[in-house]
Amino acid sequence: MELEWMGVLELKDALEKGTTSSEELVKLFFDRYETYDRGKVRSVLQVDERALSQARALDEERRRTGARSPLHGIPILVKDNIDTEPPLETTAGSLFLLGRPPQKDAPVVEKLRRSGAIVVGKANLSEWSNFRSSYSLSGWSARGGVTSLPHYLDRNPSGSSSGSAAAVSAGLVPLSLGTETDGSIISPASTCGVVGVKPSVGFTSRRGVIPISFSQDTVGPMARSVKDAAVALSLMGGPDEGDPATLAFWDGFAFTWPLKEMPSPWRVGVLRHWQGRHPAVDRALEEAVAILRDRGVEVLDPVELPSWKALQEDESEWQVLLSEFPAAWKAYMEARTGEPMDLSMLLRFNEEHREAEMPLFGQDIIEKALQAPGMETEAYARALEKSRRLGGREGIDAALSAHRLHALLAPSGGPALLHDPILGSRGAWSTSGPAARAGYPMVTVPMGHVEGLPLGVSLIGTRRSEGFLLHLALLLEEGAPPSPRPRFQETLSWSRGGTP
Repeated sequence: MELEWMGVLELKDALEKGTTSSEELVKLFFDRYETYDRGKVRSVLQVDERALSQARALDEERRRTGARSPLHGIPILVKDNIDTEPPLETTAGSLFLLGRPPQKDAPVVEKLRRSGAIVVGKANLSEWSNFRSSYSLSGWSARGGVTSLPHYLDRNPSGSSSGSAAAVSAGLVPLSLGTETDGSIISPASTCGVVGVKPSVGFTSRRGVIPISFSQDTVGPMARSVKDAAVALSLMGGPDEGDPATLAFWDGFAFTWPLKEMPSPWRVGVLRHWQGRHPAVDRALEEAVAILRDRGVEVLDPVELPSWKALQEDESEWQVLLSEFPAAWKAYMEARTGEPMDLSMLLRFNEEHREAEMPLFGQDIIEKALQAPGMETEAYARALEKSRRLGGREGIDAALSAHRLHALLAPSGGPALLHDPILGSRGAWSTSGPAARAGYPMVTVPMGHVEGLPLGVSLIGTRRSEGFLLHLALLLEEGAPPSPRPRFQETLSWSRGGTP
């Protein structure tokens, strides 16, 4: 297999055997960036020219003392809302922060660097993680333009971790970091045909991550295989004194993968609430059900989310995010710059730089957030309690406990849409909502395609169930049809029919 399509563990074996080197892998990244990404996919905002010297040093370290971890000498990309040391910028795709990089890595990046990973650059994203406009185009940022699906360049990779998913799909890197508030890992990973893990809130530190929400933000890996994602997750997680959510999560908890004791039998319930949105998506779900059954999993089909109807009519999640965004943004900015800042400064900046920042869509979400009830209000407290309850206790947890299930299975979302500069990404859909509200984990696995456009299915669990989900995801991956290689074509060819 060509190096560009190998996963982390395959590259680890090649590095150990001496059939390649970290220096060669970094050079391959730069070559593919120039050939396929720059001006085409646009998944990368900035490359780190230090990567080659870092690779040489890690190759020498491997020869002298061995590898630090399976990620030793492996090139990775980091989403541009996660802090990285200079000269790399961290801007959330906005010009507002350009030229004022943070002075140190976020803890999740620091952990991966200590494990020997090489951060070769920053990945493009939906500006401000898709929390700026109701008509935003996923994968578009003022700093990087629009990221495209590597398979067909007129298609949208979804977001907000657009570049992180597209870069793995395009064969630039075997691993990248994304973030999710609701759908921002699961949706682009599925759309681009890669594995994506959205961990429980608190599994990974959010310190040094440009935020949307205290209660829903999380950082997770995107990779070519389930095992690769699991390796990265095991190296990223842990308590951080600067992020109270991690202290609560890791209190009395230890993550082990592979699991030391396997449940017997596995029990999975199938969520059919999204049935009928697209026939190819329905077929992918049927294939996933058949794979699990073939591997001895007890599949209950269908299973209902008891809170499903209430979730369709409820806006408490939206109210929570609008209330948390100004406070979270202010806290991050002041910690980074040491200066008092608030969201109104960003609003003014965008107005003053309208031609560069708002050529396609405005900033109505920021305007609404500035008018939302504060986090100290009873309205916010009620919305937070309701959103968590509908997603968790009365949603995912209720479905799991009613049928003694280890996980739920659902489609991840639809196939890639065409870029639409008028309506943005309003036609996209994802199944991430209940887990996002509850702060629970999800794993998406590639499951075939429609006309070369990747499709994925997701496993959903309760808090701290990452190990269960990864094991079930591995079963799915082992039986899944091959994910299509990207074609880097301008458009998907089709006939309009009719008489000339």
